[in-house]
Amino acid sequence: MATVNSNPKNPSKPHSRKGRIALYVLALFVLILVAVFAYNYSFIKGQLGIGTAYGARVACSCHYIGGRDLTDCEKDFEPGMEIIGLSLDDEKRRVTASVPLLASSTAEFREGWGCVMLTAAEAD
Repeated sequence: MATVNSNPKNPSKPHSRKGRIALYVLALFVLILVAVFAYNYSFIKGQLGIGTAYGARVACSCHYIGGRDLTDCEKDFEPGMEIIGLSLDDEKRRVTASVPLLASSTAEFREGWGCVMLTAAEAD
């Protein structure tokens, strides 16, 4: 069976020059994206901390005070909070909002106080 050479000028290199340039441009784009993320890491982490605290507090109030299902409580989130996930601990009456590997916040329902934000030590 015969094979077709995509580069007849140089039979040992089947990839075109345009393909290599596109690969270099893609690698450069990824490198720039990583550099921008690293440069803004503390700002991004701070904003995610605020977002998870807001999400935990709103979802806790919605679930334990409003009596709604946790998935229904996500409708109360502001636009752009789709990245935040919620988890429920009914035994401790807690809601945790998190962005994997970046931020997490927990709110606990306390009778007479409502939903109270917990520190990281209290949440464990």
